[in-house]
Amino acid sequence: MAECEFINKCPFFHDKLENKPDSIQELKKKYCLDNNLNCARYMVAISLGPEKMPSNLYPHEKDRAYVVIAENS
Repeated sequence: MAECEFINKCPFFHDKLENKPDSIQELKKKYCLDNNLNCARYMVAISLGPEKMPSNLYPHEKDRAYVVIAENS
């Protein structure tokens, strides 16, 4: 997989989210650079549009992404 199409504007990738986990670099590699299809932020952006993105959603929080998508569909 290639890097995420939203990487240039993603607040997560550019360290703009609060309460960053210790594994931030691993998360960036896994979700932003290697396989964005598993990223919770990418799922919301593709399904609802980037403007519906919760500001505090992290890539590994797919359960939260499913709830956001369900509540806004």
